[in-house]
Amino acid sequence: MTDRPTAGVDIGGTKIKAAVVTPDGEVLASATAPTPSGGAAMLDVAADLVARATASAGVPVAAVGVGAAGVVDPVTGEVLAASDSFVDWVGTNLRSGLAARTGLPVTVANDVDSFLVGEATWGAVRGVRSAAGIALGTGVGGALWLDGTLYRGAGAAGEIGHMPGFGDARCTCGQRGHLETLASGRSVERRYAEVVGAGSAAADGGGPDGGGPGGVRAAEIEARARAGDEAALRVLADAGLAVGSAVLVLAALLDVGHVVVGGGLAHAWDLLEPAIRARLDDEPPVSGHTVEVRRAVLGGDATVVGAAALARP
Repeated sequence: MTDRPTAGVDIGGTKIKAAVVTPDGEVLASATAPTPSGGAAMLDVAADLVARATASAGVPVAAVGVGAAGVVDPVTGEVLAASDSFVDWVGTNLRSGLAARTGLPVTVANDVDSFLVGEATWGAVRGVRSAAGIALGTGVGGALWLDGTLYRGAGAAGEIGHMPGFGDARCTCGQRGHLETLASGRSVERRYAEVVGAGSAAADGGGPDGGGPGGVRAAEIEARARAGDEAALRVLADAGLAVGSAVLVLAALLDVGHVVVGGGLAHAWDLLEPAIRARLDDEPPVSGHTVEVRRAVLGGDATVVGAAALARP
């Protein structure tokens, strides 16, 4: 295994980030740019960011790892599915496209897979043999780290956000009752509007400031909850209870003893954790094994650090 750094790339819906990462997890340099429209344009930006980060670090990289939003085939490198916020993204081949632009070997994974690898290699669950990752962002993503390695299944293992059994609200995927309808940033915004009686805003798709229905963003709902707003406290507690239920499912199926939670909504950890813990205490795993739920510690670097680790030769 080479001692040279590798580059990690995080391709998200609003921004793309590239970083040069050493074998011991240190970020030497990084570069960020807004996500453009179109698969080819996104690859162009990603390759440019790798070049900029490498130039800033002053050392060559051995390979590139990519953590990308959507369902990604890790073997072929093709994006198989993605939300409708990505234009001409499905069908894009990340591996061949980025390899052609950088001249480097490229490893491809889903962004939440990369997030969990980062946290398992250098973050909150470092040294843990088996763990699950849950990312609470605009949507809800999941990933599995089993027996010391990333478990992909047929390619989309761990996608707990689209597990049913969480009510009857319609999910962004078109189905109903998924975890994402309670525990994502978008669902917290929608439910807050419903609780405060802004149902009319739900019909027109959002308020004038561009937030969720009713125009109140998740970060503002978090602030209102800390100020004692009952509606805000309620929807965040409901999100935490839903995450706790999902953790119990993971514990029952896989007997994982650790779960790491990240994503933008995890900034409200002090508001989510009590409800998560209450749910686990209410119906602990029948195995008797404890489940420890931890907040992610790598922040915005988790996905690039994990992607870089996956790219290690």
